Amino acid sequence: MVSLKTVFATLAAVIGANAAAGSLQQVASGFGTNPNNVGFYYYKPSGLPAKPALIVAIHYCTGSAQAYFSGTQYANLADTYKYIVIYPDSPRSGKCFDVNTSGTLSHNGGGDSQGIASMITYAINTWGVDAGRVFVTGTSSGAMMTNVMAGSYPNLFQAASAYSGVPFACFAGSSDWNSACANGQVSKTGQQWVITAALRVALSPYANIRYLTGDTTLYYPNLQQEILEWTNVLGVSSTATTTTQNDPQSSYTHTSYGCVVQAYSAAGVGHTVPVHESIDLQWFGITPGGPSCVGGTTTTTTTPNGGTTTTPISTTPKTTTTTTTTGGNVSA
Repeated sequence: MVSLKTVFATLAAVIGANAAAGSLQQVASGFGTNPNNVGFYYYKPSGLPAKPALIVAIHYCTGSAQAYFSGTQYANLADTYKYIVIYPDSPRSGKCFDVNTSGTLSHNGGGDSQGIASMITYAINTWGVDAGRVFVTGTSSGAMMTNVMAGSYPNLFQAASAYSGVPFACFAGSSDWNSACANGQVSKTGQQWVITAALRVALSPYANIRYLTGDTTLYYPNLQQEILEWTNVLGVSSTATTTTQNDPQSSYTHTSYGCVVQAYSAAGVGHTVPVHESIDLQWFGITPGGPSCVGGTTTTTTTPNGGTTTTPISTTPKTTTTTTTTGGNVSA
């Protein structure tokens, strides 16, 4: 197995610096059930509206709430767009999240997921967060936890964005590391993933997935498995309706599955996927330019860089291919 310490140290080094106007604050207790003592920090910009949106941003192994706060742009963008960010902090020595236990993979069953769900409910009830504008994102272990939260507590989220994760319940078992899943050797149909995960179709959030063809920590076949899982849950075909090259930047391929599932793959890039916070904000409907199904202003055939206020990351020309499907789910 690869050295996770080396991989995630590299990951920390490539995530950009934050220049938020304020500082990170901690919630130590009093927010509800927290079986595993997950730590919680938050960023509240000045001038919040009465019912702000909330982004839950989850760090990678060997990372921390503080590292994800300072290493991503969610907080400083909150200064402009006026939403709250919650940063969970893993209680384990290796700083990975619980993505494998039966408790965390069930609704109100315990594990890290229940602690995070409690913190979200607290934010809604105490800070006035708009319950219809709660979103979750994360990198690596945080991306795995993003899928766990979307699967175990789909009632809490409008949309999710995962950077290099694995399908919900792919790591299920007694060990906190699952080599077969990490190596891309777990293959199921979309329906099999849904049965395994016991996901609730009507309440599940929209999914935005990033993956890298050169990833040797969580191997690339996991992208297709995530696509199969979420398209089946959300009732759309697993055949892409649009494919756009060089989006959002050179060497990336962006595929969409109806409006509700978007996937990005990057050729020749390792596990250290860059975070595209501005695209996440569009996907979450916080800024203009995202798909109409999540509160955005564009149609399903418009790329994330097509919004009226967005500047393309790359000047490499994009090529978009549209595929028409007849409906229904396609299993691989």
